[in-house]
Amino acid sequence: MSKLKSFLIEHEMKLVLVTGFVLVALISFQFGKIEGKKGQSKPIVIEKTIEVAKIDQGGTPTVAGASTPESTKNPTEAKILAPNCAYVGSKSSNKVHLPTCRYAKTIKQENLVCFKSLDDAVKQGRLADKTCIK
Repeated sequence: MSKLKSFLIEHEMKLVLVTGFVLVALISFQFGKIEGKKGQSKPIVIEKTIEVAKIDQGGTPTVAGASTPESTKNPTEAKILAPNCAYVGSKSSNKVHLPTCRYAKTIKQENLVCFKSLDDAVKQGRLADKTCIK
C-alpha cells in the first residue's frame, strides 16, 4: 500500500493531466455525437408513377402523356394491364408479383398473366415473390 501511495504522490501532476485529457476527449466525443444527430434529416424518397399505356388505331402501344414514340420502344414501359390485374406473373415462372415490382416490369407482354387476387394466383400453384409482396 505504501508503494501505491508513493507512486501517486510522485506522479500526481501527470495523472491529473492524463485524467483531464481523457475527460475532455469523452465530453467532446459525446457533444459531437449529439450535434451529429441534430443534423440528420429524413431520407429522400423518390417515387415514380406508373403510366398507363393505350393502343392506337395502328395497334402500336403509346404511353399516356408521352410526346414521342421513343418511350414505347422499351416493352417494359408500355405494359398493357387489365384493370382487374392486381398481381402479375409470367407463363414461364411460378412467381407472382405486384405490377409495380421491378421483376414484373421485365416480363414480356406475351408472357404476362394477370390475377385478380393473391389467392387466385396461389390456387394456380404460384408463389408470392418475397421481394415485392410482404
